[in-house]
Amino acid sequence: MVEYGAGNLTSVLKGLTAAGADPFVTGQSEDIDAAHATVVPGVGNFAATDAISDRMRDALVRAVARGRPLLGICLGLQFLFEGSDEAPGARGLGLLKGRCYLLQGEVKVPHVGWNNLCIVRPSCLLKDVQDSSQVYFTHSYAAPVTDACIAETEYATRFSAAVEREHVFGVQFHPEKSGTVGLQILRSFTSFVCSRNA
Repeated sequence: MVEYGAGNLTSVLKGLTAAGADPFVTGQSEDIDAAHATVVPGVGNFAATDAISDRMRDALVRAVARGRPLLGICLGLQFLFEGSDEAPGARGLGLLKGRCYLLQGEVKVPHVGWNNLCIVRPSCLLKDVQDSSQVYFTHSYAAPVTDACIAETEYATRFSAAVEREHVFGVQFHPEKSGTVGLQILRSFTSFVCSRNA
C-alpha cells in the first residue's frame, strides 16, 4: 500500500487483513516492484498526489504493465485518471482516460454517507455484490462515467463509483467503511491477486 501522506492507512490495512491479504505500507518504489499487487488509498485534495514521486509513479505503471493488480480507493481512484479540476496542475497516473470534476447541483457537497451502487456490467471486483448495495462515500470530486466504469452512483449527477480495466481497479467509496459489502469487495480483490500468483 502506497504511503504519500493522504491515506487513512490504518482502516484500509485492517480491511485488507480481514479480507485475507497480507498488506504492508511503503513509500519506496522498490517495494512496488516486488509486490504482488498495490493499493493506492487516499482522502482529501487531489493536490496531495503531487507527493507521489516520479519514481513511485514509474513503478506503479511498470507494475501494471507486468500484469500486477492495482486498486485505487477514493482519492486513489481519481489518481488513476489523467487529472482533476480540483488541482489542475497535478498529474494523475493516466491509466484511465478522463478528468475528475466537482459534484454540482442542488445537493450538499461534499457527498458524505451511504449511497447505492448501480452495477452496469459484470466485473471481477463486484462479482459477489448485489445491485443497489449501499456503500459509504465521502468526496467532493468524482470520476467520469467511461467504458472502464463497472458501477455508477448518482449524487446530483452520475459518476463512476467503481472502475475496472483488466487488472486496474478503483472505487470512489471506502470499502473499509462499507460493512459486509466493502469487505466482500476487498475479498474479491484479494482473490483476484491470489489467482494471478497461483
